[in-house]
Amino acid sequence: MDLLQTHPLEILSNLANEWKMDLYSEEFSKELDKQNIWPSNRHRFFYPKLKELPNIDLSLVKDPDEESVYMCGNSLGLQPKTARSYIDKEMNKWAQMGVFGHLEGELAWAKCNEPLRPAMARLVGARLDEVDLMNFLSVNLHLLMISFYRPTETRFKILLEDKAFPSDHYIVESQIKLHNLDPEKSMVLLKPRENEFTLRTDDILKTIEEQGESIAVVLLSGVHYFTGQLFQMETITKAAQKKGCLVGWDLAHAVGNVELKLHDWNVDFAAWCTYKYLNSGAGAIGGIFLHEKHFEINKLTKLNGWWGHRSDTRFLMNNKIDHEVGASAFALSNPSMLLCSCLKASLDIFDEVGIENLRKRSKFLTAYLECLLNRKFKTNNKNGYK
Repeated sequence: MDLLQTHPLEILSNLANEWKMDLYSEEFSKELDKQNIWPSNRHRFFYPKLKELPNIDLSLVKDPDEESVYMCGNSLGLQPKTARSYIDKEMNKWAQMGVFGHLEGELAWAKCNEPLRPAMARLVGARLDEVDLMNFLSVNLHLLMISFYRPTETRFKILLEDKAFPSDHYIVESQIKLHNLDPEKSMVLLKPRENEFTLRTDDILKTIEEQGESIAVVLLSGVHYFTGQLFQMETITKAAQKKGCLVGWDLAHAVGNVELKLHDWNVDFAAWCTYKYLNSGAGAIGGIFLHEKHFEINKLTKLNGWWGHRSDTRFLMNNKIDHEVGASAFALSNPSMLLCSCLKASLDIFDEVGIENLRKRSKFLTAYLECLLNRKFKTNNKNGYK
């Protein structure tokens, strides 16, 4: 059986038949765990115990020490069990070395983002110099939009979802206002069809075809935060660029969740946070992607910071900016040793396991959950509720 061409539910059904079990039974789900066909990495993370969570009625719980079923990774990923030791290592170095920690150790603080870049580049499908870790998602989007949203009299609009995450909406709105333009006239908001919850790719492409010559930037989310829709990034990017638009992606809910090939898809720019599916802790460091075709930094209008200066001449202190190559040119300040420590704990797991294997498992888990939900509500839904 070709696992790449066969729907996950069909594979699960075939396994149930092979094992002579009911697809919908607890027995079958436990056998899936036992067989470990798609290896789990649950043991690498801390799961909150029921007794430790707020607003839990423990009288309804059989075992308060039982680990919770955690389905909030879209908001905050779980803590890797190695994170504390990674942080302690840097705290001990600070205590023992003081300022010398800037240049010593595996995670020298002055360049603590550097060891993380190869794994991050692999996760998003980019060249090493197209990716860096810096700032936070909204800050990075603002920095990139300052460079890529350069409206003209005829090309001044920004295309985004009608129900984009509020931070994206506010960023776009404020960038438009910075150019003394009217958001009502400059924001093209994509809406699902009546009685539908997700955007049809054909409708997105139609909007681009009809209004593309007046659209300066397309800024969409790789995975929509509410509906979970995975956008056809390559198709949309190609169509928008054909009309002369620049294309950026907010990958907050995509990175660490789905496979990405930003370089091959010819994406102009992208930004993401790392505390959701990348499990690096609340308020963790953000990441950016800048395609190599935009590496002539001096041609971009941008805000500069000391950490965007080449590292080998940064401490000459001559106040003459000499940009780093690629995405690193957008850095403003030195990254946090603590935030990079947390992210390293997670990226080490991702690099070992591989996003392609995680994605394969996620497809089967999603298909099985959907199968069980459909069965339950088809049986119990007498009123026709969706």
